[in-house]
This record gives sequence, C-alpha cells and structure tokens, in this order.
Amino acid sequence: MSVQYRVIFAKKDEVVEGPDDAEVVISIAAQDCALPASVAYMRGKLKAVGHTGKLLDLLASGDVEPVLQRLSVR
Repeated sequence: MSVQYRVIFAKKDEVVEGPDDAEVVISIAAQDCALPASVAYMRGKLKAVGHTGKLLDLLASGDVEPVLQRLSVR
C-alpha cells in the first residue's frame, strides 16, 4: 500500500513524503503532530483521503506516528 504524508507548517509551507499517486494521503498541521495519530484522527486534526479501512490499518499498526514526528521537526 502506498501512503503520502503531508505535514503543514503554514499556508504554502508543507513537507511531503510519498508518491503523488498514493492510495492514502494523510495531512496534519505540524503543531498537531504531538498528539498520537489515532487521537488526532478522532479529533479531526489528522485528515485523510483514500480508503478508510487502509487508513485505520495504518493507524493501528503504529507506522504513522514515527513518520509524522520525523517530518514535523525542522
């Protein structure tokens, strides 16, 4: 499964990792990366486009948080 991560610092200022044709695209503001990914999703801070079942599998696996933490640090 391909995933694209987008961490947004400001308008037109974001870090993107992953292919443009990804099955799931995850977007979150940099300041919200301090939250666990599943909590951010439930609070509406983490947005996703694509197959919801695959997103939930990613959140359950714990693979999302390390990538978001790494991308949120400048």
